Amino acid sequence: MMATLEQIIEDFSFLDDWEDRYRYVIELGKALPPLPEEKQTLENKVMGCASQVWLVTHTLGNPDDPVMTFEGDSDAHIVRGLVAIVLATYSGKHASEIAKLDAIEVFGKIGLVENLSTQRANGLRSMIKRIREEAMLRAAA
Repeated sequence: MMATLEQIIEDFSFLDDWEDRYRYVIELGKALPPLPEEKQTLENKVMGCASQVWLVTHTLGNPDDPVMTFEGDSDAHIVRGLVAIVLATYSGKHASEIAKLDAIEVFGKIGLVENLSTQRANGLRSMIKRIREEAMLRAAA
């Protein structure tokens, strides 16, 4: 079972050094269900990530402001963990909520952003941008 955002934030509060946080992010990635190969398509690939990252969006309910859920995966352990945190941040929320929520702030609160390499931070921003753009399109529909 995937961790909730609240669990992740709480767990991070108990981890003092970056190495422990790094290991925890990898553990979150290991708990992320693998994305089936047939969904690892160019259409689902997130551009702007150094590692391969795929995101699949699902919507449910009111077409004017649907609830959005996401599946994701990466070929890199640490990035898989970042995907898990992004999914915990955004999945299960209405498109209008997602459009307003910047997960970079969440990552900042748990002390991750300043410890990521430039490439990983850019990849993280690419994932978040894609999710928020999809939410804006769906909330505006």
